Amino acid sequence: MLIVDDEPLIRWSLAETLMDSGHTVVEAGDGEAAVRLLTDADRPFDVVLLDYRLPDSNDLNLLATIRRIAPGTAVVMMTAFGVPEVAAGAEQLGAYRIVHKPFEVHDMVKLVLEAHAAVPR
Repeated sequence: MLIVDDEPLIRWSLAETLMDSGHTVVEAGDGEAAVRLLTDADRPFDVVLLDYRLPDSNDLNLLATIRRIAPGTAVVMMTAFGVPEVAAGAEQLGAYRIVHKPFEVHDMVKLVLEAHAAVPR
């Protein structure tokens, strides 16, 4: 699983919670690092937790790039910007789910399991 968020505390909280639930977690603080990790991975990530607004990405282009690089990966978009156009665009690009910040970190465990189960094998 890949967590992409520029807020270190959010990345850490998600990573710790998900690792405690048995997930292997890799972290990226920006879009460039995320693309590099996705491109260089030996095997595709099952799930990506992707923040909408990053220092080098504040639109849906990064989601489109991830869908192109890893079409079988479930992407959960996280956003503090509850604009309906963002959610609609993310859904059109194939986001598994859009989660609005703030959220309960422990709720993400169930969502990640659902997203993981949705990944074609």
